[in-house]
Amino acid sequence: MGYLDNSTLTVDAILTKKGRQLLAEGTLEITKFALGDDEIDYRLWDPNHSLGTNYYGEAIEKMPLLEAFTDENQMMRSKLLSLPKSTVKLPLVEAGVSAITLNRPGNKATITPTTANTSAGNKELGYTCIISNSNLATLVVASGGKVQGAGSAFTAVGDDSANSVSAVGTKFDIIAKSVTTDSTTTITIVGNETGGTVSIPLTIKKDPEIAIVTKALQ
Repeated sequence: MGYLDNSTLTVDAILTKKGRQLLAEGTLEITKFALGDDEIDYRLWDPNHSLGTNYYGEAIEKMPLLEAFTDENQMMRSKLLSLPKSTVKLPLVEAGVSAITLNRPGNKATITPTTANTSAGNKELGYTCIISNSNLATLVVASGGKVQGAGSAFTAVGDDSANSVSAVGTKFDIIAKSVTTDSTTTITIVGNETGGTVSIPLTIKKDPEIAIVTKALQ
């Protein structure tokens, strides 16, 4: 990871492992894109600059920008979007729960995301739900949660640790897997239209059957 030369206009794209596979097969087709301003600190806008209006945003324009990288937990978290001029509040994605704990394999939790401050937020394209560590739980679109013409889900946490899993819809089931120790990961939900995100912790408790088997073998 490095910094881009922001003295010129640059379009920097980094393909995931899956993206490179599709490119090699000649089937890579980019149908949508998003813009974000994660690295911009708008507090640097200076309407009192001594050199006049052309320099109000000078500090912002000279801020270093990171090269693209494939970690959805760090990149493109603040997506730019178009809203009606009458909008007074930004859309806010809510998961409905602050945390999830599943006590044994097969236990399930259902998440139905909503978007506050707007009447139609994400109703057409739904949400992308991401579990950072798929070794802990299975993620599926719940009954009634499919989105018409939904784009394919992505797994973008780098080529060396393809442990994340994601799905696109409006309702999701999280199903615990068997783990040997209490483990925690993160669920991230992204609004595919508004760009809002919310993250909640997911805790999977140690499989109680493992303790029974271990004790029997001692």
